[in-house]
Amino acid sequence: MLGLFALVAAAAFAGAAFYINVAEQPARLLLDDASLLRQWKPSYARGFAMQASLAVISALLGFLASWQLQDWRWSVAAVLMLANWPYTLLVMLPTNKRIEAWPPEQAGNESRALVVSWGGMHAVRTALGLVATAIYLALAAST
Repeated sequence: MLGLFALVAAAAFAGAAFYINVAEQPARLLLDDASLLRQWKPSYARGFAMQASLAVISALLGFLASWQLQDWRWSVAAVLMLANWPYTLLVMLPTNKRIEAWPPEQAGNESRALVVSWGGMHAVRTALGLVATAIYLALAAST
């Protein structure tokens, strides 16, 4: 059961991340510069809280499933889910802080370029979630 719950949490993470990259980010980029920042800031705050929790829950459950089933492969997916944390903190956080600090009234080409860059970085989080979900699914289907 732990592996199935790890799969569900990973799939929720991956689905949310995928949605951000294929629907929310492209729609956001259609806005004018000030509106783009106004939309990104609360969206990012809410998304961070949800995705950070799902990544930790999925990783924890994956590690527990690995221990319970004595199968190290569950840990591979758990590590991929957990990798979202250091990636976000080390790679994305400087950009996130710059975007968060940018006053919407001063938005322009540079702030837009940061949000575009952020979208590319976020795609890595999506890939980590999708690969982890695929591994969990393959393992769940074989047990």
